[in-house]
Amino acid sequence: MAYTEVSFDEASALVNLANIAKLREITPLKGGWANSNYLVTLADETELVLKVWDERPPVEVENIIEQCCWLEKHGVPTPNPLILKNGERMVVKNGQAWMLMPFVSGGWLPSDPKSLYDLGKVQANLHKVPICDGISSTFSIGYVLWQRIIDDAKKNNTTTPFIELLQTEMVALKESIPDDLPRGIIHGDLYPDNVIGVEGEVRAILDFEEICIESLAMDLVTTFVGFGWEEGLPDSELWHSLLAGYESVRPLSDAERAALPDLHRYSVLAVAAWRYWQFVIKIPGTEHTNRYVEMVERLDKTLPF
Repeated sequence: MAYTEVSFDEASALVNLANIAKLREITPLKGGWANSNYLVTLADETELVLKVWDERPPVEVENIIEQCCWLEKHGVPTPNPLILKNGERMVVKNGQAWMLMPFVSGGWLPSDPKSLYDLGKVQANLHKVPICDGISSTFSIGYVLWQRIIDDAKKNNTTTPFIELLQTEMVALKESIPDDLPRGIIHGDLYPDNVIGVEGEVRAILDFEEICIESLAMDLVTTFVGFGWEEGLPDSELWHSLLAGYESVRPLSDAERAALPDLHRYSVLAVAAWRYWQFVIKIPGTEHTNRYVEMVERLDKTLPF
C-alpha cells in the first residue's frame, strides 16, 4: 500500500545515494498498512523495495533498524536496509524515513498446515533472541492505544459502543492476564502481509513496527489471529500446526497455556483498536472504515485452546 506518493525522480535520487545501478522503473506494492512500499527495478535488473515510513518518526525508525539488524545477526530472516554512500541506512525527507530494502522473492506466506508449522518455528526462534538495548516495553496497539482512544472520545464527546467495549475489556483483561508470563522480543503483527514465503517455507519476516518486549504467548496467538481464521471462524488444524512448529523450539509453560484465551482476546481487540484508530478516526470515509468490526465479531467464537 502507498500513502506517500513517490515519483520516479524522487526514487532515482534515493537510488543514486547508494552504490548501485541506476533506476529503471518504480511500481507500488501491495501490503503494509502503516507505510508505503514500492518495487524499484534497476538498470541491471536488480529489484529492491523503497519503503517510506508513514506512521513512525525517523528517530523511532532508526531505533527499529538497529533492532532488526540485531535480529538478523541472531538468525531471524528479516531484510535490512541497504547502507548508503554516507554510511546511513535511511534518509529523512519531509519528516519521513525513506530507505531501500532487499526484495525477497515469493508471495505472502499461505495459510496451510505446513506453512504455519514453519512459521511457528521461525517465531519461536525470534522469541529466543536475547533482548538488546533500546527495545520498548510498550505494545503500541495495546492498552496505551486503547486508553488514548477512550480519553479522546471523552474529551470530544464522541464515545461509541466500540469505545465503551474497549474500556470494559481493558479492565477485565488487566485483571485476568497474569503479569508474570514469559516475555521477550515480539513482532506484534505477524500477519500474512508481513511474511514472505512459499508453501511450507518462511523466507522473510517484514515490518517490525510493533517490535517490543511483551508476552511471548500473546505474540503467538496474534499470529493465529492473522493466519488461523477462515470465513470468520478459527481453524483448529491451523492452530495446532502453528503450535506444533512453535513448541518444537520453545514449549509453552502451563501458565501460558492457561492464559491463551485471554491473550487471544487481547490480541483481537488490539487489532480492532488499531483499525478503528486508523480508519474511523484518522482516515475516515474509506472502504476500510468498518474493518475493525471483523475483529469484534471474533470475540464470541469458540477457540481451539
